[in-house]
Amino acid sequence: MSRKSLFSIIGPGAIIAAAFIGPGTIGLCTKSGLTFGYDLLWVMLIAIAGTYILQEITVRMALVTDKGILEAIGMLIHHSGIKRVFYLSIFIAILIGNTAFEAGNIAGGAIGLDLLAREPVPILQYSPIFIGIFAALLLIIGQYKTIERVLIVIVTLMSIAFLITAILTLPNLIELFKGFVPSTPAGSFYTIVGLIGTTIVPYNLFLHSSSVREKWKGITSLKAARRDAFIAIFVGGLVSISVIIAAAAAQGSGFDKPQDLAIALVPLFGESARYFLGIGLFAAGITSAITAPLAAAYVGREVFGWDQGMKHPLFRLVWIIVLGTGVFFASTGIKPLEVIQFAQFLNGLLLPFIAIVLFWGINQKSIMGNYTNSIGQNIGAGLIILFTLFISLKTFIHLFSAV
Repeated sequence: MSRKSLFSIIGPGAIIAAAFIGPGTIGLCTKSGLTFGYDLLWVMLIAIAGTYILQEITVRMALVTDKGILEAIGMLIHHSGIKRVFYLSIFIAILIGNTAFEAGNIAGGAIGLDLLAREPVPILQYSPIFIGIFAALLLIIGQYKTIERVLIVIVTLMSIAFLITAILTLPNLIELFKGFVPSTPAGSFYTIVGLIGTTIVPYNLFLHSSSVREKWKGITSLKAARRDAFIAIFVGGLVSISVIIAAAAAQGSGFDKPQDLAIALVPLFGESARYFLGIGLFAAGITSAITAPLAAAYVGREVFGWDQGMKHPLFRLVWIIVLGTGVFFASTGIKPLEVIQFAQFLNGLLLPFIAIVLFWGINQKSIMGNYTNSIGQNIGAGLIILFTLFISLKTFIHLFSAV
């Protein structure tokens, strides 16, 4: 297959993989492997399936209606006041959540660079600024194809790095396959919830919808768009599984962070483990640092109806706010995983609402025609909604019990 034909069929999905495989996902998968070994690998199968179900709905809706999620759902809301509140509520939630994610993404990418340097390098204290500049330059160009191709390359590099890290640990295949049999070790509930919550991300739904419309037009592209989504989500899931496998090799070491995992693996598997983990974490941070501001700007475009594509001044203002705030807080020495956990909390509250709205919209023949959900698709989506509602309820209980 030629490079041209490869880029013609792969694109929006790679952006989605770049978005959900960030430092938060890497950190949570590291914690899962270090604490529970292979026991929670089965959770990733559910997370991957749930992600594909919801992302496929957004893809189908975008191609049938030639509108983003908010615009398509807005067609079903006839009261202008309710529609305005709906639009603004989603925009504000995405803007706040993505700004929190951005700080963690950039800080996580900076940690990856630190891992690649065997000794402290003074200039790396400015790495959040360098990462921010790289992301800004790519977004300033304002060309979807350029962003898409850069992310395809970086996601490929990230996937290879984490897969090699997992292989280096020489996992026990029998124990590994046992991990795909559902079990709930003591104290694992919130890790299970977290693994699913960090994979099924609300802002990815809006990002996917918009990027699909940049790449393809019309329902005739549905097969290609579905294939693209499936490949990307599978690869993203494989990255998460690889991190859990690598971390399982250092189970019981007392570490709980990705950078600590590198320290634990070096005595066992040599400096190569450190370098591959560093490359993977840096790639995860920088790709998510690009996609989080982009997703917020896409939502803003849907809410306010900006034209001129990615070069509209207000489109750029949104991603500048998200990116600039992220660089500022990442430069202050914050702990990235704590910031990302806050963003994941916001996600947990937003996800069931978005899933319900999608479920309602995809079953409306007035906008979907013959492309509404089948019975099987409704069962799958319904199960995801019930699970996300359960997560949201448990999140509230956990929050108020901690107050």
